[in-house]
Amino acid sequence: MAITGEGASGGGQAASGRVEIRELECFLILAEELHFGRTGERLYVSQGRVSQLIRALEHRVGARLVDRTSRRVRLTPLGEDFLADLRPAYAAVRAAVDDARAAALGIGGPLRIGFQGVVGYGFMDVVAEFEDRHPGCTTRITELPLCDPFGALQRDEVDTAVVLLPMAEPTLVLGPVFSVQPQYVAASRRHPFAARAELRAEDLATTPLIGVTAPAPPYWREAQAPTHTPSGTPVPRGPAVGTLQEGLSLVAANRGVMLLCRPTAEHHPRGDVVYVPVRGLRDSALGLVWRGDGENARTRAFAEAVRGAVGG
Repeated sequence: MAITGEGASGGGQAASGRVEIRELECFLILAEELHFGRTGERLYVSQGRVSQLIRALEHRVGARLVDRTSRRVRLTPLGEDFLADLRPAYAAVRAAVDDARAAALGIGGPLRIGFQGVVGYGFMDVVAEFEDRHPGCTTRITELPLCDPFGALQRDEVDTAVVLLPMAEPTLVLGPVFSVQPQYVAASRRHPFAARAELRAEDLATTPLIGVTAPAPPYWREAQAPTHTPSGTPVPRGPAVGTLQEGLSLVAANRGVMLLCRPTAEHHPRGDVVYVPVRGLRDSALGLVWRGDGENARTRAFAEAVRGAVGG
């Protein structure tokens, strides 16, 4: 398959405007990975073939799109501009093909849904109703670890995911936002907070706060375990965990306190942990997210189903 456009001709000018889709796909993946070997693995081709595809695309454009040395791969300024223009155009082409296929066959095939935290408040009813409306589309539900909200999407292991916000990943799209809930502190029954009816955000400056490990991005970790109170007072750092259960175990051991949304607190009752509401913090929220270049008829239909049922 090729896209044919008006290209420059003549000696010393760019090659024909006829561009192979495979070259564009290779460039898009290389722009994400910035590594020829990993790009080849995702395309199921050799590293040499990746180099060949990129050179061919650069020849058609008439300039370098990628700077590569033995240690580093990065886009040139022209490559950055080309990427910004190419992403939405390529996504539109894929969407058009998917829509045509969906119109011919109906929305069918698997829809892989990841979720983080507690997916309640009618969300699973939305999944069931979506399957009833589209009997040819089956859903597969996967739990995402606390410390990696976006990795499964970026690795193409799920098609869409319910994640704790915020989300600022350039390759991902944020759809409906829902389950906006006040935050609670999880504290050991031995902790002074356990005797309080409610807390203020400034109280966090008096005790270690359990955080989240990488690969969650820094801005997301900061949102789940802020390093400063709203007034700017530093919050002591507690241990960092990869899963919710690890965090609750450390809370029970009185190694620190942990911020949770109200649904998560309600779904994890423990005799050794007390959940206390906190005033003065931004509410927790969930969002439906998907890859911009992985959007298709199924993801759009599911996003509309979620938006219609829970708002956003």
